[in-house]
Amino acid sequence: MPQYMDVHYGMKGITADQLREAHQADLAIEKDESVHFERAWADPDSGVVYCLSEAPSADAVQRIHERAGHKADEVHAVPLSI
Repeated sequence: MPQYMDVHYGMKGITADQLREAHQADLAIEKDESVHFERAWADPDSGVVYCLSEAPSADAVQRIHERAGHKADEVHAVPLSI
């Protein structure tokens, strides 16, 4: 299944607990769109959050994030990884 990296801006000051809660909200409904969110990273100083997922499409990733309450600002396909 294709991988995607999405980016959220404007989350300055995010804590580890808040990142975990947001990730759990995605995991709770990800199966509805055949998405699997693998991991999330955050930089509290800049307010940028990154999420790596496997999904049938970028739109499926975005629909889950929207439903979970944190729409992504960008969703990028990741066709190569090592």
